[in-house]
Amino acid sequence: MIRIENIHKSYGNVQVLKGIDLTVNKGELISVVGASGAGKTTLLQIIGTLEKPDSGNVLINDVNVNELSETKLAAFRNSNIGFVFQFHHLLPEFTALENILMPAMIKGADKSEMEAKAQQLMQFLKIDHRATHKPSELSGGEQQRVAVARALINTPSVVLADEPSGNLDSKNARELHSLFFDLREQYNQTFIIVTHNEEFAEMADRKILMRDGKRVE
Repeated sequence: MIRIENIHKSYGNVQVLKGIDLTVNKGELISVVGASGAGKTTLLQIIGTLEKPDSGNVLINDVNVNELSETKLAAFRNSNIGFVFQFHHLLPEFTALENILMPAMIKGADKSEMEAKAQQLMQFLKIDHRATHKPSELSGGEQQRVAVARALINTPSVVLADEPSGNLDSKNARELHSLFFDLREQYNQTFIIVTHNEEFAEMADRKILMRDGKRVE
């Protein structure tokens, strides 16, 4: 479903990625590990079309995203890629439900249909009783579950997560990790997750180790 071909990326004189190849199948849950500065987040941003590689190709569902215009790329990203970050990036003035619906509203989807889907996701994530609460009224674990629901609302091809449990205590981190596997089973959702949590990394279908901008077998 995803094909990464010989990706190179530099910032100034610093080579961050040095020829990365990767294929990801539908329904896979992949962890990406390595020391700080290994290029993990840059790889995730390139897969997510937030950054462009200096050379190489990123194909998602046979679409070469490097060839899309900025307008088409933004629409493709919103429909096909979900993001979960270490910092939740929830909009403080909106409720949990409104935050979840944001990508669907940008897409122009039917509001009542999307609200029904959001309710279903919130029930699955056990936060449906918090729908009308604003982020400041939610715990860290609840905020991260809202962020996960927001990432899933447009039924993306892949969810990219960058240290999603980095700000959570051990109990909430374990619950979030378990949740990713539950979502994979329920929705056949594909995940690529950058993590420093070795226990979680080992549970993934595949663990990708990066070192000095390269993939290490």
